[in-house]
Amino acid sequence: MNLRRLITWSALLVLAVFMAGALTAGRSPGSEGSQDWPDRESCTSILVGKDASVDGSTMTTHTCDCGVCDWTWRHVPAADHKPGSTRKIYRISQYKTWPPSEGLKWDLVKKDFSGLEIPEVPHTYAYHHGMFGYMNDRQVAIGESTVGCQRRMINSTPAAKLDITTLTMLAMERAATAREAIKVMGSLAEKYGYGFHDDGEMLAVADPREVWLFEIMPVGPLWTPESGKPGAVWCAQRVPDDHVSVCPNESRIGEIDLENKDFFMASSNVISLAVDMGFYDPKSGKPFNWKRAYSPQEGSAASTEGRIQRMWRFFDLVAPSQKFKPELANMDFPFSVKPDKKLSVQDVMDMTRDRSYGTPFDPVKGIRGGPFKNPNYYRQTRVIDDGRAEYTTVTQSRAGLPDMIGGIVWISFGSQDTACYMPFYAGVTALPKSFSVGDHWIFTRDSARWAFDYTDFHVQVVYSEAIKDVQAALVKYEAGIVARIPEIDKRAVELYKKKPAEAARFLTGFCVNNADTVVDAWWKLGDDLLVKYNRLYLYSTEKRNYDRRNPAPPEWWRKAVRAFDILMEPDKK
Repeated sequence: MNLRRLITWSALLVLAVFMAGALTAGRSPGSEGSQDWPDRESCTSILVGKDASVDGSTMTTHTCDCGVCDWTWRHVPAADHKPGSTRKIYRISQYKTWPPSEGLKWDLVKKDFSGLEIPEVPHTYAYHHGMFGYMNDRQVAIGESTVGCQRRMINSTPAAKLDITTLTMLAMERAATAREAIKVMGSLAEKYGYGFHDDGEMLAVADPREVWLFEIMPVGPLWTPESGKPGAVWCAQRVPDDHVSVCPNESRIGEIDLENKDFFMASSNVISLAVDMGFYDPKSGKPFNWKRAYSPQEGSAASTEGRIQRMWRFFDLVAPSQKFKPELANMDFPFSVKPDKKLSVQDVMDMTRDRSYGTPFDPVKGIRGGPFKNPNYYRQTRVIDDGRAEYTTVTQSRAGLPDMIGGIVWISFGSQDTACYMPFYAGVTALPKSFSVGDHWIFTRDSARWAFDYTDFHVQVVYSEAIKDVQAALVKYEAGIVARIPEIDKRAVELYKKKPAEAARFLTGFCVNNADTVVDAWWKLGDDLLVKYNRLYLYSTEKRNYDRRNPAPPEWWRKAVRAFDILMEPDKK
């Protein structure tokens, strides 16, 4: 073997070792060995205070980046309950799915009864939910991100009756404000135990006035209700009204001031548990720091070569004037920041599509994206939109409007860059049937999600060209609807003043009809892309001809192929 080939194969071996390490690096504390799926903790949540937004709304997001999870949605109506009635608690895994032939997930979860029934409240609010509860008819909104915890805190025993999905649904049912939602979830988790399917979790919890970052963790497998101790440890910090924050699967709350009740809430064991478990020594002279005690995350965007760069990227996007460096340790980023400019809902939607283009972690830099600059080829850097999303949500809670009109959850199915956000007001009484069906393993045109995956699949072949067709569609079907929201608000308010039920019918009709229109448009868009870029030629349906020279791989890619061929050619004797 000549020297050139020896160097080449040595480099490839080093690359293989590095990539293997990259797959296991950056996991949250305690998560090793407890993962059902590789790299499942991939959700990004953005939080926007009311004075940091263009229209005065609070906003949250959730990128549900699982890759194999249930994507179905349903609407749960409001209900009144008789005195003495109870609410059954089921174990609801974020990740478990069933074949559609067996039924819908939200019926099948009832087979896994936890054995616990809790006292029902007199009235439960209506809400929309997917994997979690996202928006109720009082404008309480939620976004989620897994943050992990110290290994010894995990409690997967049957004693822990509540998981994070169930907690969000209980909050939707019982809370009229963000603070109430946090207290509902925290108190129930303390009483009945938290964990089983889940470990450390973050929820962005908002109402029209406030947005809070709430983190909750189990307290270890030895906990029992009979111990008299809290079955969970939790802490919540309010985002200042003129600030924005983010949770990219990393604990975000640092030092806490429980005397400042306007900005902090916590369970009674917030510090004592850390002391008991040896995570914090009060004699050290250092102040208690929530994330350093319960869920420390080492490294920076630079030191991990982009595997944990979402923290840096968010702060760089919203406050570029502050010149945050990729070398700054993620644990040292501020809890929140005042953005350089106020954010619109479209700004936030666009942020969920961010791929770190033009940064040191650009997934299409050099030859990473192939001849057509596909950002999905190189996934060693974890960007905000990495293509695995089941769906993404952007919630808006808006003061000055009736709750049923002020609250909106925008839903986008599949990878954000090739999908379209569709609005659903808090007062909507039904979701499209196509939102309630489908899974990853069975293709069906009855499922809304498959329409977006269908288009996405055809974009991948010639990404740099086909994404332009998607972006043109987004101008019409997404930006166009964003622009129409004030008009829809006005009409809904007029009807609400006459009769709230009329406003609900109007909003339901508008949202369902718009979603059906978008889903149909994306099925057609997928068909059009298949025809237009068939066989990697450019087919014109108008002219009924094709251009076999386009879309052509760029010359730099051809040169790279030739150079690699020369590098890898057999030794000449």
